[in-house]
Amino acid sequence: MRNVDEEARLSALHSYGVLDTPRPAELDDLTRLAASVFGTPMSAVSLIDRDRQWFAGKTGIAEDQTPLDVSFCAHTIPDRRPLVVPDARTDGRFRSYANVTADPHIRFYAGAPLIDDDGFALGAMCVIDDRPGDLGPRQHEALGTLSRQATGHLSLMRGRLMLAELGDELARATQREEDLIATISHELRTPVTAIQGYLELLADDERLAGYDRLVEPIHRNSQRLVGMVDHLLDGTRPANAPLALHRTPVELHMVLAAAVRSCVPAAESRGVEVVVEPATQASVVSADAARLTQAVQQLVRNAILFTPPGGTVTVRAGYTPAPSIEVADTGVGIPADELPHVFQRFFRGRHARHQAVPGVGLGLHIAQEAAAAHGGRVTLSSTGRGTTARLTLP
Repeated sequence: MRNVDEEARLSALHSYGVLDTPRPAELDDLTRLAASVFGTPMSAVSLIDRDRQWFAGKTGIAEDQTPLDVSFCAHTIPDRRPLVVPDARTDGRFRSYANVTADPHIRFYAGAPLIDDDGFALGAMCVIDDRPGDLGPRQHEALGTLSRQATGHLSLMRGRLMLAELGDELARATQREEDLIATISHELRTPVTAIQGYLELLADDERLAGYDRLVEPIHRNSQRLVGMVDHLLDGTRPANAPLALHRTPVELHMVLAAAVRSCVPAAESRGVEVVVEPATQASVVSADAARLTQAVQQLVRNAILFTPPGGTVTVRAGYTPAPSIEVADTGVGIPADELPHVFQRFFRGRHARHQAVPGVGLGLHIAQEAAAAHGGRVTLSSTGRGTTARLTLP
């Protein structure tokens, strides 16, 4: 068990990324402060590796590292308590050490262990003198404070290292995602589009008129597949690629009606009623009709998918205080802890997973992107008895 514990300690030590690197200025500064406070010519932040001690910070010490068999700091690791050696010449543990019998002629040593947030002893904060000495109660306390300061600096360094590694991993993940999108676009959409073209040629061939019942479902499903690919590409557009808009005067209620029409087959297949409230007034907005219709379509489709058979989805347009389209359903609702995440790409909540709701978690993200490109936004409110999505334009 002791070997297992030591391996875990060494793994924790190496996770800080400080060994065999230039000494951090913060730790050198800390050792200068310690030497000044205790009036010693030498001080160090010593990290205890498998067979050596590495000085992550030092003052008055020539070497960057020493073998473990002459390390005073290593003795703080098993006991995890401060170690004070008033005169190394009279201490049986240390009097034969090379750094006691020869340069730098260590006599006084005081070290406090570096205990990290996970409880691992990494090394020690120490002060060293070539003359005998001792510590009073207040100096014991000061050494413990400096030790905690050193551990805090090490934790900050590891945090920066982990953030840098995370940034690299995110960059790699983004590149993999973009490669996947390019592959989908080329390897899937291109051949399916070609299939559609051949199907149209077959449909125009009078000699194959009797095969319409075979060609039609192939054509319908190829269109569905192209739609799915386009949906995926819309939802995975790089964040730094602005959504191009072709603005024209658009009547808001016509956008709503077009979006609902495209969702009627899905509503009928699931036994969900879609109710469109009559327009109370005409309102013209400057918008990209196709993009805005697509956004509303995503909201309506999402509401249909999460509404059980016999439920209702109500769609209405509002005009005050700003133009908006509201989609309200009588579905399962969204748990409160999931609401902050629903616009993230590929996010699928508990209901989507447990009820095997179709989709890849891009609909709300696409809607929000389209709304944002118009200077608006999509907001959601939900109770246990349904969800209301509101797309508001400036």
